[in-house]
Amino acid sequence: MISGVGRLFGMATDETQLSARARLDERQRPQAAAVMYQRWHELLFLHWAVDPEVVQRGLPAGLRVDTFDGAAWIGVVPFQMQRVRPRFLPALPWLSNFPELNLRTYVVDAQGRPGVWFYSLDTPQPLANAIARRFFHLNYRLARFEIEQSAATIHYQSRLRLAGRWDAPQHYKWTRREAPFAAEPGTLEFFLVERYRLFSYDWKRKRLLSGQVHHRPYPLQQVELTQHSKRLFALNQLPTPEPGPSSVLASRGVDVTVHPLGRAG
Repeated sequence: MISGVGRLFGMATDETQLSARARLDERQRPQAAAVMYQRWHELLFLHWAVDPEVVQRGLPAGLRVDTFDGAAWIGVVPFQMQRVRPRFLPALPWLSNFPELNLRTYVVDAQGRPGVWFYSLDTPQPLANAIARRFFHLNYRLARFEIEQSAATIHYQSRLRLAGRWDAPQHYKWTRREAPFAAEPGTLEFFLVERYRLFSYDWKRKRLLSGQVHHRPYPLQQVELTQHSKRLFALNQLPTPEPGPSSVLASRGVDVTVHPLGRAG
């Protein structure tokens, strides 16, 4: 499905091509102690190839778009956060488990480190949102969720709180198929899902920040996708892609350690 994407956007090669070693190095456990523990559960990865200029013009100084096959990639990822807790505290049922829906893309910093740039992260948990906005400088927003789940089929519905009202519902429904597999380095699947660093920007102090996470490689599965939404593109002032996603993957999930956020560069 991605053949000729580079030609489509007028690029013969990747502008930020990184070696396989540079990407694999990000999977090493960080030396700094974890500050938080959580599980990312029942994830859906929907990705669209887009013109790199669409991504680059929205990035802060110090980041450049990361590309595969000459294209930038924007992903919609619904999933469930579970057992979220700081290092020295237990998980709390009313605070530690909640769904999330995020819109993301992929970037490289001045040191050549690949990572994720989040456009938005929507959850129904106001306190968790406030903490993440304050300490991680991420665009967390309030949303209402409904989840229906059977053995292999998951249906998420999300409605963003927007200007004092609930926005139109977004539906994501999929069924996991076939045996789990790990993404091979050099493949599109690896490029899209094996990310272990996030970037955010402190607009008040005008500084770029970076933090690492650590987990085992995702156990991925092919997907039968029956419902999806592209509403998040418009909600983040991005052009809405015309076709369906170029890549569709799911994962049962991984246990994650979150490491300190610090200045990038």
